[in-house]
Amino acid sequence: MKRRSDIVWLILVLFIVAGAVWVITNPNLPVRLGLDLQGGLQVLLEADVPAEQEVTADAMDTARQIVDRRVNAIGVTEPLVQVEGNRRILVELPGIEDTQEAISLIQETALLEFVDTGDTPLPAGMCIRTSLNEGPSRCELEGANGQNSLDGGVPPTFTTVLTGAGLREAGVNSDQLGQYFVDFTLTDEGGVVFAEHTRANQGKHLTIVLDKQVISSPTINAVIEDRGTITGNFTLDEAQQLATQLRFGSLPVPLRIESTRQIGATLGEQSIDASIRAGAIGVVMVLLFMLIYYRLPGVLADVALIIYVLLSFAVFKGLGVTLTLPAITGFLLSTGMAVDANVLVFERIKEEMRKGAHLQDAIDTGFSRAWSSIRDSNIATLVICFILWTFGRNFGASSVEGFAVTLAIGVFISMFTAVFATRTLVRLFLGRNAARIHNQKWLLGI
Repeated sequence: MKRRSDIVWLILVLFIVAGAVWVITNPNLPVRLGLDLQGGLQVLLEADVPAEQEVTADAMDTARQIVDRRVNAIGVTEPLVQVEGNRRILVELPGIEDTQEAISLIQETALLEFVDTGDTPLPAGMCIRTSLNEGPSRCELEGANGQNSLDGGVPPTFTTVLTGAGLREAGVNSDQLGQYFVDFTLTDEGGVVFAEHTRANQGKHLTIVLDKQVISSPTINAVIEDRGTITGNFTLDEAQQLATQLRFGSLPVPLRIESTRQIGATLGEQSIDASIRAGAIGVVMVLLFMLIYYRLPGVLADVALIIYVLLSFAVFKGLGVTLTLPAITGFLLSTGMAVDANVLVFERIKEEMRKGAHLQDAIDTGFSRAWSSIRDSNIATLVICFILWTFGRNFGASSVEGFAVTLAIGVFISMFTAVFATRTLVRLFLGRNAARIHNQKWLLGI
């Protein structure tokens, strides 16, 4: 019965390994490299308010968190977003391709307003002033679409019914004609305000305005209590960008770009190649050590270690983990822990055989007694990973966060390979032949 169970586990492990190889060789899943390995864009933002106006630390930290979520939304993983001083935010974006899109997204205040324009429909692109801000808008100064007012004079002032703060969520959808639109859900407070206004203004226009620029001016034809849509002949990219801006909220303080620069990788190509060679040599040395010291069990441990490396790299690619120098360090550390688990098991087996136990019994006892040590050490490591991840997430230390993520992934995979892969291989290839090799101590490294 036990042998049949081991065969089932072996088949399962082989299927998992085959899936890992497919992920690794899939060209549609590229390896993500961090800023220190591939370079990228560095943007320094500063609060765009008068020098005498106070900017609180809470406001800057909130702005940092919003910018961090925005740049992740455009596909930049593990960015460095941190507050510098009292009024500045430093943003580092590894491997960014569309520089202008990134700059626009992280700087944009994204002030969404639902504006009461009564019986007057307003054309998309028109600049208006609202009750929240009567100063000149950016689109007004830039002359968006050449439509700055209704009569060519000063843009009219309208009353704001609700802002983007009343939104809970926003996403992109399309209708049967392939037209993209943004659908949104409201908070409880926003829903009450929206319901009251739409109930009292049937047939009138509720204009949707983003940063004082008209997106669309639909007619109210129903009472809206919890959800609605924003239409405006959007392309897919435009709808996605608008949804991202709304979903991640308005910045508490306006930001201007103080400076931008493209930066190169910390390590040059030759240094990266040398690091890869050093890592490969290290892994080969570990494989040789296990082979020489533990002999036949060492061969099985080497197979399990190769499985561990394949699974880890596949998970990194599949989850889109950004590989930075600290992240790679976390992976190498977890590799050592994977070897350590095998060492604990084999030493337990050797101890049992020195006491006179049969090889089959020594295998079962060795895995059973080593499991508690493997479990406790890995749980302790995972607790540390959680603390490091929490610290990196809350204080903008993305390098610490990356180290914690890869180390935690490696710990989980090492537990799988030690408990299932190594145990299955040892039971099938040593346990089945226990009677023949029990007395051949040199094969077992004893």
